[in-house]
Amino acid sequence: MSTSLRVILFVASLCVFFFIMKKIKKAKLKIEYALFWIVSSILLLILSIFPQIAYFFADICGIKSPVNFIFLFSIMVLFVHNFYLTLRISNLDNMINSLTEEIAVRNYYKKEEENESK
Repeated sequence: MSTSLRVILFVASLCVFFFIMKKIKKAKLKIEYALFWIVSSILLLILSIFPQIAYFFADICGIKSPVNFIFLFSIMVLFVHNFYLTLRISNLDNMINSLTEEIAVRNYYKKEEENESK
């Protein structure tokens, strides 16, 4: 792995880490969502400091270049994270639909009661 790539990984990881921490401090990001980005930035920091890890896993997976392993690993992790977020959005969408229906029913009965009292 080239030195320039290691420096880029190191700087980008630090920037992401501090950006996420800043958002947590300002209460603009929940810790449960920030945890993924914190762990990812720490993993990239470790890979930039100890490139032997990338060489080791690239050899195990049969990938010729450790850079390709890092890209493949990053893409796979992002796919998994994207799937998790899709599940979360689907769950929230179902909850919104249920709440909307409940509010509509309550408003209907409230209007019925008002009409009966007149």
